[in-house]
Amino acid sequence: MAAGRLLLYTGLSLALCALGMLAVAICSDHWYETDARKHRDRCKAFNTRRVDPGFIYNNNNNLPLRASRSRLDRWEGKLLRARNRRQLFAMSPADECSRQYNSTNMGLWRKCHRQGFDPEIAALIRKGEIERCTYIKYHYSSATIPRNLTFNITKTIRQDEWHALHLRRMTAGFMGMAVAIILFGWIIGVLGCCWDRGLMQYVAGLLFLMGGTFCIISLCTCVAGINFELSRYPRYLYGLPDDISHGYGWSMFCAWGGLGLTLISGFFCTLAPSVQPVPRTNHPKSRPENGTVC
Repeated sequence: MAAGRLLLYTGLSLALCALGMLAVAICSDHWYETDARKHRDRCKAFNTRRVDPGFIYNNNNNLPLRASRSRLDRWEGKLLRARNRRQLFAMSPADECSRQYNSTNMGLWRKCHRQGFDPEIAALIRKGEIERCTYIKYHYSSATIPRNLTFNITKTIRQDEWHALHLRRMTAGFMGMAVAIILFGWIIGVLGCCWDRGLMQYVAGLLFLMGGTFCIISLCTCVAGINFELSRYPRYLYGLPDDISHGYGWSMFCAWGGLGLTLISGFFCTLAPSVQPVPRTNHPKSRPENGTVC
């Protein structure tokens, strides 16, 4: 009895912590972050380089003598060919610097400029000329499609917009359903604990596992949506330069932590009724139950 109670109380406590972590992750804006400070410094150095007559500017990455090695093994040769291929199809520094990249952090509902990363953007925000955060659209809008493009590229961008929109909707929808199912399971588990009903405790554990499954779908869809945004065509409109660091923020790790706690709580709550002993009665069974014939 004590072991079953301990498993049940531990499972309900972990489920409550998981609800808190998922709620923090949903309400925060640090699922995905970018840092464009190195790119901005490189573009400033590129724009302020010497242009006086007689000065020749050479980028060290494009010098032919950098790769002039006498012997390369097979693995290093593959890496060298891949690097040369990236440099061949990559944009020039002038093309990369013509587009403005900002340091941003993004959540399920908003995309914001990161504080303290860009003094020029911070000055514009203080003046009220731009907003620090913009809301992410969950409906299709053709205004986001760039103009003056060919028909095939416009069609591809429109299809990619629909696909990215579906991924965002699935991420938010499954995360909301996961939180609702976990909350409902926690209420069922508390009632089963108060009324000492093993079946309700078992159902609560199953609901926790179901909510964890929905949370897995939401997080995997979020990762797929971010990777899809980075690989969209044309690359000069949607790709990121190599010197812009990007990755997942603490909100994403908070959501994964809530997922882990949800699965553990579901395992504990489904196991708790089987650990508790079956209550026995001291009254003798009736004659039909004992197998005797009247």
